[in-house]
Amino acid sequence: MTLHKGWIRECRQCVSPHFNARPDDEVSLLVIHNISLPAGQFGLPYIDQLFQGCLDIQADESFCDLQGLEVSAHFLVRRDGELVQYVSCDDRAWHAGVSSFAGRTGCNDFAIGIELEGTDSLAYTDEQYERLSQLTLVLFDAYPMLNRNLIVGHCDIAPGRKTDPGESFDWHRYRASLVTG
Repeated sequence: MTLHKGWIRECRQCVSPHFNARPDDEVSLLVIHNISLPAGQFGLPYIDQLFQGCLDIQADESFCDLQGLEVSAHFLVRRDGELVQYVSCDDRAWHAGVSSFAGRTGCNDFAIGIELEGTDSLAYTDEQYERLSQLTLVLFDAYPMLNRNLIVGHCDIAPGRKTDPGESFDWHRYRASLVTG
């Protein structure tokens, strides 16, 4: 995979309007999330629609709370390993919400958000771990402030408010895969 002007060339791009400029052009944190729409259902078009601001809230009764929500992530790794990018890594995606890390608030300012299609309690797929590792290593190369110690779950930067990526995410497996040449 190659990164050019904040975009991974070898992935599906599904551009979101929900982003803005990073205040300091800093990328120093990776935040791992999970998402499924409706909850626990996979392979449907609703995540793309949510991040693009065109989710049909009539499509499922659980979507009523999402009306008018302006949210995005930089990436989504689907269950089959497909990588989707919504926002340039050089821009601020709106994924973390009220958050803090190492005494700094507003993690969207300096973080890249990676969503995994999944739930807190369902195991992620081998394809997702493989793609996530590949993506992470590309991001390490492009953004020198990033390293294995600057990867967190949404639960770590918004404790009590968020639980993802959940107990089903194998942090040891993921971190062990981040071996550089």
